[in-house]
Amino acid sequence: MPETPQWVYPFGSANDGDWQVSLGASDSAARVPGWAHTGIKVAALAPGASVSLPAEDEERLVIPLEGAFSVTVEGTKYDLRGRRSVFRGPTDVLYSGIRTSLTISSEDGGRVAVALAPASAGYPVRLVRAEETPLELRGSGACSRQVHNFGTPGTLEADRFIVCEVITPAGNWSSYPPHKHDEEKDGESNLEEIYYFEAQTAADAPAPPATDPIGFARVYASDERPIDVSAEVRSGDVVLVPYGWHGPAMAVPGYDLYYLNVMAGPGRVREWLISDDPHHGWIRQTWDTQQMDPRLPFTP
Repeated sequence: MPETPQWVYPFGSANDGDWQVSLGASDSAARVPGWAHTGIKVAALAPGASVSLPAEDEERLVIPLEGAFSVTVEGTKYDLRGRRSVFRGPTDVLYSGIRTSLTISSEDGGRVAVALAPASAGYPVRLVRAEETPLELRGSGACSRQVHNFGTPGTLEADRFIVCEVITPAGNWSSYPPHKHDEEKDGESNLEEIYYFEAQTAADAPAPPATDPIGFARVYASDERPIDVSAEVRSGDVVLVPYGWHGPAMAVPGYDLYYLNVMAGPGRVREWLISDDPHHGWIRQTWDTQQMDPRLPFTP
């Protein structure tokens, strides 16, 4: 029987050379058979260190997670001011286009992510500043979360991918109600999705920062294709969603939860169209009578 694909990658299980996480990229596709449309890389750089990617038929978005970075694309240098952590508001990001080599460096060190997607249409290099990033407060009540839309169609010209990040305050549920985007049909698009997670002790927690903050992620089957993920997630963990209902991503009491989303697919270009699980879609109707969580927005 064929081996069951792996959809959950705890920190350290998807490393490759300088990269702490390397999934779905052109040089590591063998890790995930059948995974074809998205990728992510994450690196931790010591002060003065750098990491490079060669020119490929893929588009890339460089996203500082912690610290400031410089990115050199085909000889031109761009400075990303970065941030102290993913829980401190938006960051500058850089879109590199396709068939371009890039080198990422950091004078003081830090952690950086690169979202990837195989692509063929060329779009110009674009530096999106933190203050240009649309900040969306989505849901309400215990479903309140904050979305930074720096790589969505309304903000960034690109060929294939949709990239954003989400912060969910402690005790709240995100990616909820459960939904899917695994078919090309009216009202739905077919998109792979990557969740890269980080967690922290909530700022209002009565105890000192914990050494093992956690969250949870759920993915389950929407048709005959088997998938069943109920994963405890920590900083640096990745969950892949090839198809199926996904959600909630749960920020458990005491810990805030962050995730970086990368989506792309074989059908409609850069359209995020979803279907809710019919058992739980009614939850959206309750948001009109609830208030947004007062802990939002997370800001610098």
